[in-house]
Parts: sequence; structure tokens; C-alpha cells
Amino acid sequence: MTDPRVTDPNVTGPSVTDLRDQDPLKRSGHRFDQQHGTCIDTAVGQLVVVATDTHIIRVTWAGTGPETGVGVEASSLPSQPPTPLLQEAARQLHEYADGERTEFDLPLHMVGSDFQKAVWREMLAIPYAETKTYGDLAKNLNSAARAVGRACGSNNIPIIIPCHRVMGQNGKLTGFSGGDGVVTKQHLLALERRWAPPATPDLPLFSAQN
Repeated sequence: MTDPRVTDPNVTGPSVTDLRDQDPLKRSGHRFDQQHGTCIDTAVGQLVVVATDTHIIRVTWAGTGPETGVGVEASSLPSQPPTPLLQEAARQLHEYADGERTEFDLPLHMVGSDFQKAVWREMLAIPYAETKTYGDLAKNLNSAARAVGRACGSNNIPIIIPCHRVMGQNGKLTGFSGGDGVVTKQHLLALERRWAPPATPDLPLFSAQN
């Protein structure tokens, strides 16, 4: 679900997410600039990326997902060349979808409560091709799994902030607001597991002597 403040260019957001910072959800007096959008075809579907002049503010699937009705029509985007930031976002999303990237390096802007930001930090910490449950995140935050689930659902930048890596109890696939819902979530997890680097086997400290 989209926070209405994200789409209001006159709102001063309380925080900036930048994956290159130690704290990816640091506070800032950032003010939204003019918004731009682009639509890209990837192996994980047709994605719409929306950004200000300086920060990504939304990623979603083009069209409408059957479970949630959330989506953006590609025809609704302004007919203008993508900005350098959108071009870079498109490059990184293509690399991710093609199994060539496991982490993103993009400036993001997220508006939310302190608790939502805490949940988003937890999601950012989940490694590529791995999963956590809502209960795992709730335990880390001394909260309830249901509250964590609501915060996950408020994530406006899926894939980059990997809410698809959060599972229900006992690893059960649960609702996902992007694309075709749970089917898309399953596809993203399968893609990551397909391209995940092989684990390094534990090696003995000393080689055996003949």
C-alpha cells in the first residue's frame, strides 16, 4: 500500500534510505523534487520505477495484481526520457533479474513511522537467497509478527527492499502485494536460489599428511 505522503511533492520526508550509508534509514530534511517514472521489462515482470531527481521512491509492477489491485499502468507514465538515476535503477534491476546482482546500490527515500523503518532495516539485512519469518523479525524488534507483517506491506520499494524474503510461520508463503501476489514472491525466491553463489565448504585447518 502506498503512503499518500510519498506522492505529494510538497511533503518533507522524515528520512532518507541510502544503501551506501551505515544506517540505511537515517533522518534527513529531504524535500521531494519533481517526480519521474520509467517502465522496464525484466525477467521478473514489467516494473515501474518512480523517482525524484535524487532518490528512488517507488517500485511496482505495471498493471494490476489480481490479489491486491495494486499497480501502475505503463501508459500513465510521462513520455520523457528516463533520468540518469532511473537509468541506473533500470540497469541494476536488470542485473538482479538476470542473476548478475545480489545487492542494490541506489539512493532510496522511504516515509514511515519509526517502527516501519525498523522493520525495513531488518528486511535490508536479510541476505540474498535467504529468508526470515515475520516471527524472526518480530523477535529482533520485541514486537508482534502481525505488526511486522503490516510494516512489510507498507514497503513501497519491493525487490530493492526485499520484503519477498519474509515468510510466514514455518516458512509458509504468505501474501505479497506485488505482481501476481504469492506467485511473484515465489518466483523471486526461486530466482535468487537459482543464482545464489555456492556455499564455500568448510575446509580443515591442516591438510592430512600421508
